[in-house]
Amino acid sequence: GQWKKATQMFREMTSRGLAPNIVTWSSLMTSLCKHGRSKEAAEIFHSMAAKGHKPNIVTYRVLLHGYAAEGFFADMIDLFNSMANNGIVPDCHVFNILINAYAKCGMMDEAMSMLTEMRGQGVSPDVFTYATVIAALCRMGRLTDAMDNFNRMIGKGVQPSKVVYHSLIQGFCTHGNLVKVKELIFEMTDKGIPHPNIVFFSSIMHSLCNEGRVMDAHHIFDLVIDIGERPDLITFNTLIDGYCLVSKMEEALRLLDSMVSAGIKPNVITYNTLINGYCRSGRLDDGVILFREMLHTRVKPNTVTYNIILDGLFRAGRTVAAKKMFHEMIETGTAVSISTYSIVLGGLCRNNCTDEAITFFQKLVAMNVKSDIAILNTMIKAMYKVQRREEANDLFASLPAYGLVPNAATYGVMISNLLKEGSLEEADNMFSSMEKSGCAPSSRLVNDIIRKLLEKGEIVKAGNYMSKVDGKIISFEASTTSLLLSLFSEKGKYREQLQLLPAKYQFFEGVI
Repeated sequence: GQWKKATQMFREMTSRGLAPNIVTWSSLMTSLCKHGRSKEAAEIFHSMAAKGHKPNIVTYRVLLHGYAAEGFFADMIDLFNSMANNGIVPDCHVFNILINAYAKCGMMDEAMSMLTEMRGQGVSPDVFTYATVIAALCRMGRLTDAMDNFNRMIGKGVQPSKVVYHSLIQGFCTHGNLVKVKELIFEMTDKGIPHPNIVFFSSIMHSLCNEGRVMDAHHIFDLVIDIGERPDLITFNTLIDGYCLVSKMEEALRLLDSMVSAGIKPNVITYNTLINGYCRSGRLDDGVILFREMLHTRVKPNTVTYNIILDGLFRAGRTVAAKKMFHEMIETGTAVSISTYSIVLGGLCRNNCTDEAITFFQKLVAMNVKSDIAILNTMIKAMYKVQRREEANDLFASLPAYGLVPNAATYGVMISNLLKEGSLEEADNMFSSMEKSGCAPSSRLVNDIIRKLLEKGEIVKAGNYMSKVDGKIISFEASTTSLLLSLFSEKGKYREQLQLLPAKYQFFEGVI
């Protein structure tokens, strides 16, 4: 929008012989850089100099910032070096742009080198400079270096900001040094700087829990209480989820009790997390009991709750209970999602209720219920499983009518079943269509094809697929290698046809 209008106005001005002033040049460059068009801004910068308008430090800052934002570091440094030639002395703002650009990308050697040059030119780093460097060092786990810069900052009379303290606290929390965290928090309080709130600590706990470091997260939870902060619903849910992820359900339940004792009412997310934890730990009955307790606490189950229970029941082979739960879901008016239908259809198929799944799917189609490619893949596979080949092919052909395109899994299902039937040419054509559509075949599929072709004696065709094995994305599975060894060994069935394999597999001749 605006940058286009600005460019048009600028061109009109210059075509009429009007000479834009330095503010106009800088404004246009700023607009272009904000929209990721720093190269166009550079053209204006150079044409400005060619027309006798000497760029000032503001103009340089604009273009340096544009280059930095787009990662054009070579251009950025060239421009920085040209400043001296034009008699422009870089200020703190200029150095901050460069240091920040490097630090954001983890290029700390370059950032620190620029900091050294900054001092060498007699420019004093400000709070933003130190904040940038300290944050980057903390992200990289270089906490000793971060503290060195923190102490140097104070020694130079630059007062640390809240941002600086937050970076250090996050760094020490992540690396388990809570003694230092407390020390920094008390230092903040003494200086009248508000210490981080519960949202800040909950975010760190969330990251630690995702890494499986739930005990470290719990230590931060205890620290939060020590410094007088009150854990909220999100804090409790975060830690409960952490324990559920590592299947420590008793600890998760103790937290639920602590939560209620603290006067914080569990919500649907709390229950969903715990129920999912039980299901993942193979304690489905405990999950169902908690589901029933949930109703007594007047927390209404949502779509996610039912999906978790349905998936657990189907995976445990309790199809009757799962179907009953699905009907209960509908009767309570809970929204049924595509994921729900996917769980039900997939669950029925896994538990040998394939015909029932197909009938249910057909009802959904008649009701114009939207499906996704995962559901269609499940149904194509199911139709092949019960020998309803024509229906499977028709469903595959009708994907565009559903507004869907086949993915790697779709092609995998089709090709595997065509090979089982002995429809080798159709399978070949399907594989070609897959490659043309940009779907990368999985290593598993290629191995499956090679084995099926070898078993059917299609050595040349198998060789064509063997040439796709690169040892990186696609590798031979143990079963494929074992089959090759047995078929092409000295007494193997196809020993005489070894030469039909690609040249890179001729080594079999010497080893088998």
